Amino acid sequence: MDIVGKIVTVLPEQGGMSKSSGKEWKKQEYVLETHEQFPKKICFQLFGADRIANAAIKEGEEVTVSIDIDAHEYNGRWFNTISAWKVDRGNQTTQQAAAPADPMAYASSVASNLGNAAPAAPGTETGSSDDLPF
Repeated sequence: MDIVGKIVTVLPEQGGMSKSSGKEWKKQEYVLETHEQFPKKICFQLFGADRIANAAIKEGEEVTVSIDIDAHEYNGRWFNTISAWKVDRGNQTTQQAAAPADPMAYASSVASNLGNAAPAAPGTETGSSDDLPF
């Protein structure tokens, strides 16, 4: 799943030692705010020192984040984990920006591109009222 938005918070890096393997681990969490009509904030994590360094996410950046969502149980309670596996910068377009502002202008442009006139508004057809539309 891809989410486009602006990084509003970069939380401190966390780390520790794995009990099973004895290897060091690091993770960092970020808060992204979407560009929807009603913006949502999503806290996601990057796991691994190399991924954190490669992403180099800064507060205020516009990014597209590819995430996985997983739930796990601990002591009878369930928790969600949102993990990023890819971070892109550059020319992102939101779904809202891709939607046409005026649906009738869009229909008219599609019809003209097809070599047809735009369809008439309902109730303005010429001819008898018992004509079938097909």
